[in-house]
Amino acid sequence: MDDPVFVIHGVANRDRQDFAATVAALQDASGLDMVPVYWGDLGADDRFVTAALPPRAGMLPDARKGGGLRDADEPPGTAVPEPVLTSLLAADPQAPDRWDRVETTVRERLASEERQAGAGLRNGPHHGDVDEILEYLAEEWPRTEWLRRTDDPRLLFETGRSLAETLLDAADLWADGAGTYDGLRAGGEDEGRLRRMVRHRLRELDRVAGAAIQAAAGRLNNALRTKFGPGTTRFLGDVLVYQRHREAIHARVRTCIDRVDPALGRTPGRPVRVVAHSLGGVVAVDMATATTPLWTSSLVTFGSQAAFFHACDPRGGRIPPYSGSEPVVLPPSLARWTNLWEPLDLLAFAAAGVFRLHDGSAPVDIPVPHTASTGMWTHSSYWDLPSVASEIGRAMAGRPERAET
Repeated sequence: MDDPVFVIHGVANRDRQDFAATVAALQDASGLDMVPVYWGDLGADDRFVTAALPPRAGMLPDARKGGGLRDADEPPGTAVPEPVLTSLLAADPQAPDRWDRVETTVRERLASEERQAGAGLRNGPHHGDVDEILEYLAEEWPRTEWLRRTDDPRLLFETGRSLAETLLDAADLWADGAGTYDGLRAGGEDEGRLRRMVRHRLRELDRVAGAAIQAAAGRLNNALRTKFGPGTTRFLGDVLVYQRHREAIHARVRTCIDRVDPALGRTPGRPVRVVAHSLGGVVAVDMATATTPLWTSSLVTFGSQAAFFHACDPRGGRIPPYSGSEPVVLPPSLARWTNLWEPLDLLAFAAAGVFRLHDGSAPVDIPVPHTASTGMWTHSSYWDLPSVASEIGRAMAGRPERAET
C-alpha cells in the first residue's frame, strides 16, 4: 500500500475542521489517500489587521470633482482618478497618436465591401469621398477624450470598423434616393449631414469607450478592496510570521508525518509525497532542501511562491542563491516537482525559470484554466478545480508529466 499524500495549506487558514473538510473533498476528487497538515494556529493574528488599513470610502478622489455639473440624467463617475483611468487605455503613456490604425481599418473595410459587391458600392463613398471624410475625422480625433489615448490594437480596430459601417450605412441611404455623396465636394446640405453623422458616431464611440473603462476600473477598484485587499493582507501577515517562526511550522509538519510513520521522509528509501498550496509550497520546498531534508519523492504546489522568494531572498539550506544566469540545481531530496498556477492569481509564480531538479530536468509548470465562477480573487480557487485534482493524481501516480503549453 502506498503511503498517504500529505497536504499542507497556505496562508489565512484558521479553521482546522474546514481545512480537513477541504482535504477530504480533494481526496475524493483525486482518488488518493490524503492527510491534512494544519499549521494555521501558528500563523499571523489577523483579527485586528483592519485597524491598519486605509478606509475604503473616500480614499480616492472623484474623477469628476471640479469638472463642472453633471447632466441631470448622467450617473456619477467612479471614485478612481482620471490619470489612473486613462493610463489603462495605453500600454505606453507616451505612445504616438494611433489614428493611422483607425484610418487603415476604415479603408480596408470599405475595400472589402467593394470586392464583395464586385462593381463597387452603388452611389457609395468613392476614393475622393473617403479621403475627404477621413481627413475630417483625423481633425476630430484629437478632440476625443478616451480614444485618442489608446494604443490597444483591438479597440482601435473596432473603432475603425464602426466608422466604416457608418459610411456604408450612409451609402445605403443615398442609394434609396436620399441624395449623393457629391454634396461633400460641393459644400451643400449633404456635406453638413454626412459630417455630422460621422462626427456623432466618433463621439458616441468615445463615450462608450470611456463608460466601459470607468465601469471596469470601478469593479477592479471594488475587487482590490473587498477581495484582493484582505487576502493580500493575510498573505503578508503569514509570510512575516513564517520568516520568524519557520522552525515551529516545520516541526508541526514533521509531527504530523511522524503520526503516520516516523520513518517517512527521513531517508531516500522512505520519501514522502506532498501537496501544498500557497505559502505551504514554500514550507514544502524549504523542508525538502534543508540541511537535514524531508526527502520528497513527488511535490505538487499550486498558487505558490517558492521561486519568487528564492529569487528575492535566498532560502538557504542545500540550495545556493539564484545568480540570474543559470537555474539553481535542487538537491536529490526533492525528486519531482509539479507547479500549478492560475492565470489571474497574483500570488502564483512559475518554478522552472529559477530551479532545476537534481537530474537536470525542470520543475513542470502547468497553468490551470480560469473559471468565471471563481471571480477575480483566484488564489483560493484551486481546491475546487477538477483540473487541479487531476494533475495531483497524475503527478502522484508517477505518470510522465507534461510541460507547460
